[in-house]
Amino acid sequence: MDVVVVVAVIAALFVLIGVAEPLAGRLRLPYSVILAGLGIVIGAAASFFLRTDLTDALNPVAEAILNFPVRSNVFLYVFLPTLLFQVTLGMNLRRMLDDWVPIVVLAVVAVVFSTVVVGWSLSTVSGLSIVTCLLVGAIVSTTDPSAVVSIFRSIAAPRRLARIVEGESLMNDAAAIAIFGLLMGFVMQGVPDPELGPALARFPLILLGGAGVGVLFGQAAVMAMAAFGRFELAQLSLSVAVPYLAYIAAEQILGASGVIAVVAAGLTVNVSAPGALSPGTWQNMREMWDLLAHWSGALIFVLAALLIPRLLEGLDWTDVGLILVVTAAALLARALILFGLLPALARLRLSPYVERPYRTAILWGGLRGAVTLALALAVTESARVPDDIQRMVGVLATGYTLFTLVIQGSTLRLVISRLRLDALSPLDAALAKQVVAVALQSVREDVSSATENYGLSRDIVRSEAKSFGERLEGAVKAAENSAEILDRDRVTLGLIALAGAERDMILDRFRERAVSPRLTERILSDVDRLLEQARQSGRLGYRRAARRAVGIDPSFKLAVRIYNRLGISYPLARLTADRFEILLLQGLVLRDLDTFIDTRIRRIHGRRVAEILHDLLEQRGEAVEQALDGLRLQYPGYAEELERRFIRRTALRLEKREYDLLFEEGLIGVELHTDLLHRLDRRFSREDRRPALDIVLQKAELAKQFPLFSELDEPTLKRLSRALVTRYVDEGDVIVTRGSVPDTVYFIASGAVELRASNQSWRLGRGELFGQLAMLTKSARRAEVRAIAPSTLLALDEERFRRLLRRSKAIQTAVRKSAEKRGIEVPELERIAKRRRAAEKREREAAESPDKASKAAE
Repeated sequence: MDVVVVVAVIAALFVLIGVAEPLAGRLRLPYSVILAGLGIVIGAAASFFLRTDLTDALNPVAEAILNFPVRSNVFLYVFLPTLLFQVTLGMNLRRMLDDWVPIVVLAVVAVVFSTVVVGWSLSTVSGLSIVTCLLVGAIVSTTDPSAVVSIFRSIAAPRRLARIVEGESLMNDAAAIAIFGLLMGFVMQGVPDPELGPALARFPLILLGGAGVGVLFGQAAVMAMAAFGRFELAQLSLSVAVPYLAYIAAEQILGASGVIAVVAAGLTVNVSAPGALSPGTWQNMREMWDLLAHWSGALIFVLAALLIPRLLEGLDWTDVGLILVVTAAALLARALILFGLLPALARLRLSPYVERPYRTAILWGGLRGAVTLALALAVTESARVPDDIQRMVGVLATGYTLFTLVIQGSTLRLVISRLRLDALSPLDAALAKQVVAVALQSVREDVSSATENYGLSRDIVRSEAKSFGERLEGAVKAAENSAEILDRDRVTLGLIALAGAERDMILDRFRERAVSPRLTERILSDVDRLLEQARQSGRLGYRRAARRAVGIDPSFKLAVRIYNRLGISYPLARLTADRFEILLLQGLVLRDLDTFIDTRIRRIHGRRVAEILHDLLEQRGEAVEQALDGLRLQYPGYAEELERRFIRRTALRLEKREYDLLFEEGLIGVELHTDLLHRLDRRFSREDRRPALDIVLQKAELAKQFPLFSELDEPTLKRLSRALVTRYVDEGDVIVTRGSVPDTVYFIASGAVELRASNQSWRLGRGELFGQLAMLTKSARRAEVRAIAPSTLLALDEERFRRLLRRSKAIQTAVRKSAEKRGIEVPELERIAKRRRAAEKREREAAESPDKASKAAE
């Protein structure tokens, strides 16, 4: 095909993409459905003009459209990596992990189950071989990421629903394409009843190999982009190459899953790039990929839709019946997973509960699109597949795709509306009227003062004021007549608003380079959890999410375990430094939120609700400050370095703001402004490098500051610091269970614990120890010890503790006091004291004997 014709067709496609979006908005239909419809119309029109005798003038255009060089490999190697990579870059991984069980069930289990159900159903009515029917089942079992994601975003679906659907559509391509490749090999070999064992044995290589290739390419790309420093265009160009290189390397070199490789590469860049690139570069990269994915998603739909008339040639009523069988079987299989398996897993507490309206929306939102058509096209293009199988696979896959796009896609918005997933709750509807009334009152005051300054005509001002007053009066009456909102509900709404304000403040800090993009993503995911928990469970959910945000997460505990057992300190040092920065930022934002409550929330919800929100913020602030104090006690020198760095970054941010203001006011020119910003960028780059944290050195400093170790000499203290094992526990964690063997003593470096035994309880804080009494009395532990705040403990084994006890009078005193408080006798402690008194007596006698000898000599 002539190059000019190809370029003209591509340009026409972009015109079509530009027209489709406003058309979709006007018709209130999903964008992808409009694109598919336009593609089908164009493809059908081109076929019509080639066959009709009405005119030959449009034949060159029709031939260019129908013969456009689009094959299955174009979809799989050009468009699919772009879509997958962009979705992974935009994912909030921490929030996605909250629903990882339903996502994996839908992405893997549902695909396998649907393949089997569709294949078995089709084989019973069609007369086709079971392998061919299973191949059709694999092709129609994968939801299309571009179709699903665009539709759920366009209808403003609830965040959690959109997350589950996006996660499923992202991951199930790998499972479906892997099964497709396996079955396609059997079809091309003409094996009617294949042995699946050897083929299934390759699945670990397909999945793990793809993941390994993706991580390798993603990490290499991040390292290269970080090395390029200020060359942003080079960094963006490298990011474009990553998904394609990973896909090709996995598929062609290793024989693994290219889809898994792209997803793994995207996740690796998502996790590593924010900490390696500047905030501006990371933001620009995501915006660039949003645009690339928009074009890819649109082109993939249009080009795939152009093929539909060709794939459906010779359609008869038998084919329609088989399409209906495939449709019914696929919907049934998906329904059984959604309404059977997921609720069962939730009842067994193996999965978070997914609400019934969400499951209904997921069932109807499982759209098929270009991925399904691309796989079907790959079958029709293979010369090793018999012609009758080529035709049947093409017809069935295309027919089912049309059903999901035309029927499900066009009615999905209606289904969401009927499920009331896009509607305001009665509480929000009542609040909306009050918000409008309060907002209009503020607007009236501002407009009144503004019109006086503008010097406008009094008649015009009076006329507009009257009109505005009527609107305000109507809003006030509507608010007065609305349903009464309980204080409990007002607190919930206030917490939601508070979480939204917290998110905005964090984003402002990110734009001002006060916090790195990597940590910003983590903090924002905690804020999103605050918002969702407040919306679901009110004050209780907000508190639960706030405790989780301050607490010790599993990755931190894993890093501690790695350090304690293997002596590898880097992961723990990195996560500890992250925790420092996050807590510092949380403390600052919480102080600003107090002002937000007084200036905004109080006006809508009243004084009582504002006081409750202030109390909740105060509790959060105390928890953050307690956690920070614990870190400062553990790492005093490092805490000071980080706080100094934070002040320097704040000063640079304010300096940049001053330069921008001077430039906007015209007091400095563009050349000077640019030069000043370049200087600031260099200083920002120096401050972006966080000081290193030496865990081993800091542990020795912590032991030196511990009150019970204060009398130890330097060599003993160094040996002790090497023997102490750091253990971090979160609020509610059980440290010691009743009846366990006493082999460890714990010293509380920060935080607090509670001992419970025989309807009694004791609370211990920083500087105290526990676990020693059961060890010294050689009896099973009679108390359960539970953390009542995020705490840091220093653990010491029995042998070293006994040696330390014999040497340290301070520890002996502490053990004696704790025994007296609990009414426990410790004979061994008395023996140690007796030996110490005897040793002291001998020392005194030895000191006195020279004096006696000298007196006798005199």
